[in-house]
Amino acid sequence: MVEILVLYYSAGGSVRRMAELIAEGIERVPGAQARLRTVPKVSSGFDGEVSSIPEKGPPYCENRDLEECAGLAIGSPTRFGNMAAPLKAFLDGTSPLWLSGALAGKPACVFTSTASMHGGQESTLLSMMLPLLHHGMLIVGLPYTLAEINATRTGGTPYGASHFAGLANDLPISDAERALCVAQGKRLAQIALKLTS
Repeated sequence: MVEILVLYYSAGGSVRRMAELIAEGIERVPGAQARLRTVPKVSSGFDGEVSSIPEKGPPYCENRDLEECAGLAIGSPTRFGNMAAPLKAFLDGTSPLWLSGALAGKPACVFTSTASMHGGQESTLLSMMLPLLHHGMLIVGLPYTLAEINATRTGGTPYGASHFAGLANDLPISDAERALCVAQGKRLAQIALKLTS
């Protein structure tokens, strides 16, 4: 059984739901299972200490989760066309893994959610790829052989799954977005299994 790490930061819940759908796709592949992890908010120092244990949901990610995984999916809401600070802060702390080459050769994919249709989905996905490339990971996108990539009127890109949540974060994940999240999880797990066999 190979474990695929699904690591995300979610402020309004959309990215968390996408992570769950990607995990569902992973677990549809025989021989693969998902490990869901999140990261804490970044504290400004003025709003008190961040708890070392989340109040609910998956536990916070540790570097050993990355070491132990056979593949990685990372997700973040868009912040001015970039990944959110909590995920960036976590990735900035993975230098020991970079030094040891612990992630080199493992497959990885990215996913995001935005408040506006043109809120930087693709630039956010690309920004999340950069540290993965520095780690030597193999980037897994979504191919145009998936009908939803061509047909979607909401989120969905060849760079990774995406969701248009609306300014009030009140738009549910569309059927096409859901299908692409599941497909991304399946594809990542299938590639991880091939690379570990």
